[in-house]
Amino acid sequence: MPETPHEKANPEAQHSDSFFTLKWKGDIDGTLLLLDQTLLPHQNVILDLKSPQQVMDAIVKLAVRGAPAIGVAGAYALCLATRDLTNSSDVRVRLKEVAPSVRNCRPTAVNLATMVDRMMNLLNSEAAASLEGQKLRELLFSEASRIEREDQDYCQRIGLAGASVIPNGSTVITHCNAGALATAGSGTALSVVYQAWEEGRRFQVLADETRPLLQGSRITAWELQRKNIPVEVICDGAAGSYFQRGLIDVVITGSDRIASNGDAANKIGTYSLSTLAKAHGIPFYIAAPSTTFDFNIQNGTQIPIEERPEEEIWSVVGKKRPIGNIKYGNPAFDITPASSITGWITEVGIIQPPFEEIR
Repeated sequence: MPETPHEKANPEAQHSDSFFTLKWKGDIDGTLLLLDQTLLPHQNVILDLKSPQQVMDAIVKLAVRGAPAIGVAGAYALCLATRDLTNSSDVRVRLKEVAPSVRNCRPTAVNLATMVDRMMNLLNSEAAASLEGQKLRELLFSEASRIEREDQDYCQRIGLAGASVIPNGSTVITHCNAGALATAGSGTALSVVYQAWEEGRRFQVLADETRPLLQGSRITAWELQRKNIPVEVICDGAAGSYFQRGLIDVVITGSDRIASNGDAANKIGTYSLSTLAKAHGIPFYIAAPSTTFDFNIQNGTQIPIEERPEEEIWSVVGKKRPIGNIKYGNPAFDITPASSITGWITEVGIIQPPFEEIR
């Protein structure tokens, strides 16, 4: 019988600008709390997860999403896999069983694989070799906590690095959600927006609705209104009209994986936005931490593209699949070529290929 996570309402998130994406509750035998993003903006429900399978289910169904956030969730999933284990050999066996499934439950975002590998490399390190069960688990939990804190720090530094690209009185367009709900901190693309706002500049944000799951209209707009930043949701297909009428000044999106040459995978529709920006001479920025760069691949053709269930497309018009032999293609990501990107906003600054600053 599948495990069901405990759910509870989060009235704090409902009535204020205070919310969290994920956080650990308790000691090393604690649980992982997640804000269920599939229910936003109408319900604020916290999932209380006690097993790695529950975390994987949450990642796959997009209850938690965003490359940095699922990297942190993946690290904590391994901590959950060792709950109540007292023998170091049992810890090692259990993690070797679980890690591959956690690592591969979403293929495009590199942070998930990177953070699981980081935890397993620590498990196999000299520092862990002689540790007994409890001490070994404490070492792994400390590493997962460090991964979370590092992401929070990177988000803040990304905001500081990129805030100047947003002029006073401008209109910024973004796609999908690259805010606090995609990270353990303040976000990537939206961290830039938040920092520019805190520095006193005033502007408005256009949020593409982001079909088929509407992360822009459901989640990005939800975040921005809690910061009192003016936001207007537009249909994905309307972006061209806004560019054509001269109503967009800068584009900032996040990314789930960036190749060595700068090609960037992001939510489907980002490539279209980058092409429009290039055609109209509008700067297009990718905001992402160094952990999202994959220097093991040369270019975007080597980035695996996740194909999501077809139900995400047709379920918006009814609970049953339309009759007939209609085919539905639902790639979750596309690739924006480096030639269309003005700059890559990272925790070390706005950088350009070959990205020597973060290699």
